[in-house]
Amino acid sequence: MTMKVHKVSSRSQNSTKRHGKNKWRKKIHRLDSSLLNTSPGTAKLEQQITKREKPGLKRLKKLYTKPIPENSCAEEKGKATSVTFAQVHTNGGTELDDSSNSVDSQEWSEYANNVLKNGMESSTSPKTDQMEENGLEFHAHFDHTHNRAVLVMKQGQVLCFRGKCLLTCLYGHVEVLGFTIEEGQQPYPLFSPPSHCPLTITALGNNPPSGKNKKEGLLEAKAIVRKYFSSEPSKKLMSEVDSDSCVVLLEPLDTPLTRFLTSFSELSEIFGLNSKELKSQAAVYNPVLSAVGVTALRGPCAQGLVVSRSYREAISSLLSAWSGEFVRCPIILVCGGKSSGKSTFNRHLINSLLNHTASVEYLECDLGQTEFTPPGCLSLNTVTEPLLGPPFTHLRDPEHMVYYGQADCQADIDRYLESLKSLWRHVSGESPVIINTMGWIRGHGFQILIDLIRLFSVTHVVQLSFGNAPQCQLLTPDLLRTACGWQTHPPTPPTLTEEPASHLSIRSHVFLSVQSEYEGAGTSGKMQHQRSNELRDLALLSYFSRLQSPEPGPIRPLHCLIPYQVPHSAVAIGVTHCEVAPNNIFYAANASIVGLCCLSEKVMGRGGPVVLSQTPICQCVGLGVLRGVDMTRGLYFLVTPVSPSVLRHVNCLLLGEITLPKILLSKQHGVEGDLPYVTTDYSFEVKGAGKLHIYKGLTRPGLIKSNN
Repeated sequence: MTMKVHKVSSRSQNSTKRHGKNKWRKKIHRLDSSLLNTSPGTAKLEQQITKREKPGLKRLKKLYTKPIPENSCAEEKGKATSVTFAQVHTNGGTELDDSSNSVDSQEWSEYANNVLKNGMESSTSPKTDQMEENGLEFHAHFDHTHNRAVLVMKQGQVLCFRGKCLLTCLYGHVEVLGFTIEEGQQPYPLFSPPSHCPLTITALGNNPPSGKNKKEGLLEAKAIVRKYFSSEPSKKLMSEVDSDSCVVLLEPLDTPLTRFLTSFSELSEIFGLNSKELKSQAAVYNPVLSAVGVTALRGPCAQGLVVSRSYREAISSLLSAWSGEFVRCPIILVCGGKSSGKSTFNRHLINSLLNHTASVEYLECDLGQTEFTPPGCLSLNTVTEPLLGPPFTHLRDPEHMVYYGQADCQADIDRYLESLKSLWRHVSGESPVIINTMGWIRGHGFQILIDLIRLFSVTHVVQLSFGNAPQCQLLTPDLLRTACGWQTHPPTPPTLTEEPASHLSIRSHVFLSVQSEYEGAGTSGKMQHQRSNELRDLALLSYFSRLQSPEPGPIRPLHCLIPYQVPHSAVAIGVTHCEVAPNNIFYAANASIVGLCCLSEKVMGRGGPVVLSQTPICQCVGLGVLRGVDMTRGLYFLVTPVSPSVLRHVNCLLLGEITLPKILLSKQHGVEGDLPYVTTDYSFEVKGAGKLHIYKGLTRPGLIKSNN
């Protein structure tokens, strides 16, 4: 289909000659001459982005295990600290000691059994002396010289925590959100902020190779512990190490993302405790874990991920599907209402699959709560690493992405579905596919789900629900035989002259119903950093944190970043969500987020801006901030973390409804006088301006439930 373009105004020929084809120029640092030409298509770009080595399976053989560094005699020996703290395990097959007939012992035994029946993963007891009787303690040792801690866990123990750290398994196996980490693997970053349920580290013990007895395993484990300290570890720590122990190395985690987020006063405790945990005093004081950025939890707040029976059965069924029970790779669609647990289920499923396969393909259909990209984007991702944190901690550049420009698709459902179809053409079919969907499950939203099942030949439908009744009709195979979608219709019933066998080619799917039983299922988050708009802002902040220096140093605000200079005539500009008069489009686009897209047609303007008359469906390589517009010189000033080698293919800027987080505009340090783009002298007469709306978390009166 030919893209229609409309030229707003013409500028002098001198403008064209002045800029030529050099459309991406730094204000100070000019780009390499190899980046001057604009590619007319996106085939070359897609080949560049998708050209990657085929990932290997994450499990490593003993032959390829990571070497353990020897301690140098010249190293400075620092003072080491050894601390133990109590922990109750309720999910690893270890039963509480029944020898005590005290009331407290009976209550804890009854509580642990109830937790096991309900499928909850872990719990922590504030009663240290009670737990010491059962011998369920963690033993941690801190090395001040290398600023790291070694944690020894008995088989079946669970550590539920808040914070962030870098985890390396030195001996044995541990599990985090469905992913098994074993010795010899790379370090993995763990993020457990109060915006989501806390992570848990579960000790799975050690499976020694055949021919090695327990004594040899014990000597190996103790040797590993000693090699990770500059001084001799405490005798208490070494006495707790045995052949079935799990030994993990915990290190502080400091990245440009964490430094950028915590630089804002509103987000300084983004990796701390939430208000409920603070009120209930759920934190376990432990200087060793605190030194590496981890706060252990206890009591009811230390449940971690609450897994129902139907949840476990669904995960098990999907893992079996990948093991070979189906002829083709499973295509799994996960759906459910808002706050039903879809995102957590997806992360758990991806991590579980990565225990058995090298990669998982992930089709993002949720515009508002995206997993790997900023909001407003539809994308196809190949996942090769576990997801051990919420979405804003693991954003990445997808292989294929379309910028829709809004947090929902109600304004243009057809463009939404056509965008997903364009992404689906790139699915390899060699790995399991997970399709994430929106929380819009009624009316047209339900019709969209029906379309996705039919269009993408889904093999498994996982429908999450909460409460006593499902929030919408169950998407069973029987329903798909009669229900109408937004674009698709049910298959025509066979006539009397046709044989029933002729309709066996119509593919059906396996339906799995999952009941979410965690606290607060079905209700939007009410605490800080849990509301949907706050999560979208965190994703955008995470994306633009890439503009910061990878080395520790002062945070650079928006006005300090060096922009690219882009001639008006070199790129087309369009608005995705509304109609804007061509002579007002610069007012609307200034200080806004734009999608950096690649049209299949070459854009050739004659000095003036090129405005799209319709919204294209094309490859998007990232987002940028249109920091300014120079009408005199005919230039856009653009700030973006996208690399120059990819920017050379961009010839279209799409303005959507996704806005900059207000904190980026209101917290610009180092500015004397009025902040850029922000003023207290507000006027409705200024074109393109608007108020900074602050969400205070208030509930509409009609939605407040009576306490009676």
